[in-house]
Amino acid sequence: VQLQASGGGLVQAGGSLRLSCAASGSRFSAYVMAWYRQAPGKQRELVALISSGSSANYADSVKGRFTISRDNAKNTVYLQMNSLKPEDTAVYYCNAQRVGTAFWGQGTQVTVSS
Repeated sequence: VQLQASGGGLVQAGGSLRLSCAASGSRFSAYVMAWYRQAPGKQRELVALISSGSSANYADSVKGRFTISRDNAKNTVYLQMNSLKPEDTAVYYCNAQRVGTAFWGQGTQVTVSS
């Protein structure tokens, strides 16, 4: 599976962005898809994940502001980010997991100015 993330950019605090991650390969619908982020000097952390059945889980820091979704017909997972805060600034990575395997996208930079 190859993952291509897009949609990052510079936004003011309180603004919104939508990240997309397009996956190549087969059986996309069988993968658990997730978004992680890594801020400078910090460890990579899980932001949100969505199961093959579209059940979603979120980090406490983004609950109520971010929404993860998937379109299996388009092999794409999305992360809608609203009410962005400067502390959301990070490189965001798309991740696909299935049966002991994991794949990573190249990352997309999100910068939130105060």
